[in-house]
Amino acid sequence: MRPAADVRTHSAPTVQADPARWDGLEHAPRSAFRARIAEVLFRRAVRPLDVRITLPDGSTLGAGGPDAPEMRLHRPAAFFHRLGVDAKIGFGEAYMVGDWTSDALAEVLTPFAERMATLVPPALQRFRRFVDRRQPSTEKNTVDGARSNIHRHYDLSNDLFGTFLDETMMYSSALFAEGDDLTTAQYRKIDGVLDYAGVGPGSEVLEIGTGWGELAIRAARRGAKVTSLTISEEQQVLAQQRIAAAGLSGSVDVRLCDYRHSTGEYDAVVSVEMIEAVGAAYWPTFYDTIGKRLRPGGRFGLQAITMPHDRMLAASDSYTWIHKYIFPGGLIPSTDSVKAGISGSTNLRLDAVREFGQDYARTLCEWRERFNSRWSEVADLGFDEMFRRMWEFYLAYSEAGFRSGYLNVHQFGFTKPAH
Repeated sequence: MRPAADVRTHSAPTVQADPARWDGLEHAPRSAFRARIAEVLFRRAVRPLDVRITLPDGSTLGAGGPDAPEMRLHRPAAFFHRLGVDAKIGFGEAYMVGDWTSDALAEVLTPFAERMATLVPPALQRFRRFVDRRQPSTEKNTVDGARSNIHRHYDLSNDLFGTFLDETMMYSSALFAEGDDLTTAQYRKIDGVLDYAGVGPGSEVLEIGTGWGELAIRAARRGAKVTSLTISEEQQVLAQQRIAAAGLSGSVDVRLCDYRHSTGEYDAVVSVEMIEAVGAAYWPTFYDTIGKRLRPGGRFGLQAITMPHDRMLAASDSYTWIHKYIFPGGLIPSTDSVKAGISGSTNLRLDAVREFGQDYARTLCEWRERFNSRWSEVADLGFDEMFRRMWEFYLAYSEAGFRSGYLNVHQFGFTKPAH
């Protein structure tokens, strides 16, 4: 197995983080009325939370005692102005610019995630449609739009991802058993998907979403022939290099190709945490493509981040901090939507399912620790302090979602009837 450090030498950073995304962030937009409303709602929302929010004068908010995770509110006025302008974006931006800090970021965010659905009083939720920003039409996942959205995240720099991922370069939840380290747990996750898809010697496999190639390598080592699709140029280059280094170029074909342009029939289709980037409007097309690419008797192995169905519906057109800074155009599905989408667009039947959301919390925690411990290497790639706080918030915010149960992750196994 190759150490992550060796992998990182194969590709240089290209896009970096676009500083234009935070031009002007240091100056909070001003709206005294909305800031006052935001402050009232925030104080009410945190009253029952097991956190300790410390203000500059030493006073505290929240229900947490001295040992509770602490959120230090350094610039309350700017913080509440940001919340007043757009709470779903302003809370994270306030962390990015230092309006508030914490030495236990995931622990502070977890109580917020646990009460996500009730932070805003029910009587006021009816007004959300008047204040919620909608996802911009420029970020819809058309063929061109999907490529642009993926470029903004996955093409940041292969070397960046190499600083915090383990040697598998898997950027998705590991599946832990007792005693596993992260790499072992990542292989366990890959094997779970491949087993659900029935991948073995002689299998012809279509992978939708290459990542950096480790699943394709693992499938090829089982004796499969793999066609792997990606729309990230940076990932394609490094995946091909890693596959060649493994001596498997003859068994794996990595194509720069949108799933909608795929052709042929396969014994198995696999996809790991790619569906979140498809967009709800295109889920029927995605599922229909799976059905068309599978031979009769073929199997589909899917790994997906999931959320409760009612929360998915509520979030379906909202524009959040995650959309603005991390994953433009994305939507996390529910298990109900996956099952309904498959049954509505294909004749596949569900054979197996497993969930392991707490394993994702652990995976994210390890990534964040690696990122922070190797920050000097990230900085040497050209990323600035604003990016550091953005990425730290992203990883901790995601970890809190899984710790709280607001988010989950599932593997599904489907089969196409033989006749």
